Amino acid sequence: MSAKSTKKPTTTFQKLEQIVYPLQGVGQILDIMEIPFKGENVLYYVIYIPVSDMTVKIPVDRAEGLGIRAIVPPEESEKALQLFSEEFEPIPADWKMRYQINLDLLKQGSIHDIASVVRTLYQRKKVKELPIMERKLYDSALQLLVDEVSFSLGISTDEVEEMVFSKLEAGAGPGKGAGGSALEPDLQDDDEQLTETPAPADDADEDDDDDDE
Repeated sequence: MSAKSTKKPTTTFQKLEQIVYPLQGVGQILDIMEIPFKGENVLYYVIYIPVSDMTVKIPVDRAEGLGIRAIVPPEESEKALQLFSEEFEPIPADWKMRYQINLDLLKQGSIHDIASVVRTLYQRKKVKELPIMERKLYDSALQLLVDEVSFSLGISTDEVEEMVFSKLEAGAGPGKGAGGSALEPDLQDDDEQLTETPAPADDADEDDDDDDE
């Protein structure tokens, strides 16, 4: 028996539009298509994410809940970069606590949250080498920030990366003036027992084109 046609949900994004998928990266809507699921036709976004060379299928009516959003306008990108010049709270020395705080920020997925993670881990990295899991988190946040700002401002990723590091170097530290690096009392980093960054939500179908992950 063929799948029943259902009323199509309103699509927030259009085919070929660039989007941000929290924890995954900047992607492009390759197609919007109906796929049979449990006897009904469900509308899906087909999204290609270059940084992981991965294609995912996300139900249109679940996209907002998964935090998928449009690339921010130029003024929002500039505000996010301005964040690097603002003072902020001292960085937790307990890496596991720091990791969870920053992971939660990346899950929220706003460009302001992403920039905050980059700033925090960059400042910490200047004082002490990051544990492996935090290095991965920092690299992911930096890549996501650079890619989104590049699309938003219409400039190359190399230009954005240079801009980001220049602003990070000149920016204020935690509770200090420019270049400050105040930290909470240091704690010894113990065994890295955290799990990897969570995969996309279970309700998002994935076609992984790269089996090296």
